[in-house]
Amino acid sequence: MTIDVSYTDDDFLYEGKAKYLFEVEDSGEHLVQRFKDDATAFNGKKFAQFEGKGQLNCAFTTHFFDALNDAGVDTHFHGRLNETDMLIERLEIVPLEVVVRNVVAGSLSDRTGLDEGTPMESPIVETFYKKDELDDPILCDCHVEMLDLVEPQQLRDLKAAALEVNDVIEPMFADAGMRLIDFKLEFGFNAAGALVLGDEISPDTCRIWDAEDDRHLDKDVFRRDLGDLIETYEEVADRLGVQVELIED
Repeated sequence: MTIDVSYTDDDFLYEGKAKYLFEVEDSGEHLVQRFKDDATAFNGKKFAQFEGKGQLNCAFTTHFFDALNDAGVDTHFHGRLNETDMLIERLEIVPLEVVVRNVVAGSLSDRTGLDEGTPMESPIVETFYKKDELDDPILCDCHVEMLDLVEPQQLRDLKAAALEVNDVIEPMFADAGMRLIDFKLEFGFNAAGALVLGDEISPDTCRIWDAEDDRHLDKDVFRRDLGDLIETYEEVADRLGVQVELIED
């Protein structure tokens, strides 16, 4: 399939906080996902742009989704097209943010009173309602069922798949001297009705700490004004062996 990637940012089918989606001509099954240089936090309340961020996150997502596909985890990723664009399978996205937590941090610390960095015996999976106007509230399983977001068995499958993702990518960070504290995933159903991992995996969607000094190596650098975002992401890419070459305009 020959893919036209000459889209302008005004041609999008959908615009999210950090990505565009574009239709693929003569195909109802695929889309082009383009990563933006935008950075947001607190559900869009904090915003900035960083040249090269889109290229970095496209490279990260390619790196992780290649590993997941090789491990037998179904993803929407069908190949990288250029520095910022990838070909993906069209999904009907489940309106849940699925968060896998290996260590207490962020909102889990706020909700439980446990100190950030408190270890956990085993990872847990939480689900949050994808509703910006509600600030993406946490949902327990009965709320998911009440809202009819997915069937009970589909929710169990979704959580099991999230833990499979953790089994694949957590050792990748550990081998590079980093701790994968937690991360956010999104899932959807493809045309055949199969549950598939979508969206992205990058320092935008992961909380990553240095294994020795707990230095933050993720979007918290932007969220909490802890340092230079691009330099941080480039360090993570270098340590993971992610192949990315920033191209300046």
